[in-house]
Amino acid sequence: MKNNIDTLKQAIKGKNTQEVLAYFLNELDVNIAFASSLGAEDQVLTDILHSISDDAKIFTLDTGRLPKETYDLIEKTNVKYKKNIKIYFPQADKVEALVNEKGMFSFYNSIDERKECCYIRKIEPLKRALKGLDIWITGLRREQSITRDSMEILERDEGNGLLKLNPLIDWSEEEVWEHIKKNNVPYNKLHDQGYPSIGCQPCSRAVQEGADIRSGRWWWENPEHKECGLHVKENK
Repeated sequence: MKNNIDTLKQAIKGKNTQEVLAYFLNELDVNIAFASSLGAEDQVLTDILHSISDDAKIFTLDTGRLPKETYDLIEKTNVKYKKNIKIYFPQADKVEALVNEKGMFSFYNSIDERKECCYIRKIEPLKRALKGLDIWITGLRREQSITRDSMEILERDEGNGLLKLNPLIDWSEEEVWEHIKKNNVPYNKLHDQGYPSIGCQPCSRAVQEGADIRSGRWWWENPEHKECGLHVKENK
């Protein structure tokens, strides 16, 4: 793409979330798409994107191990916005080889084996989804995790060879839920059952009120390891 990251950062300085997204969607000649994990933040972004453009590209990853409530949410979101979210699946042969060799729950054994499962079910499909894009949009927020506290609204994704836009990076959890309630945005009903963060069913669980947002994800690991690899910040 023609615009460099410093120019883009300057162009969006002082803009609110809707203005930032409108700038990237309507004023730039770039191939851009939103990677939704269907979390509360991602549903907010879906709502904002549809208010800006009916042509906004949105995709998600189906790992094959999502909770039923997540599939329900996909359907509700498609109905509300009258446009289907594009779904990418892992390669069947890779999943079959992993499960047949190591069993259904190898990811509990070690960080390396968990990351192997994440790579097959999430990272490889994401790489296919990002092919040809200049910029991908995420619903990351800085306060979600200690692994995300240094992330910026716009940053280079060296691993995938493109830019990553994080329009909600400075939003609080309260702001997210205020938008959802005010705009009647569909959300995952597991949030009402104590799940602040929802991924694959075997790797997500409810937590006590007030607990760390990501404490229910990969709860058997230390906090500094709790990323699947989709959002690991590269060293500059």
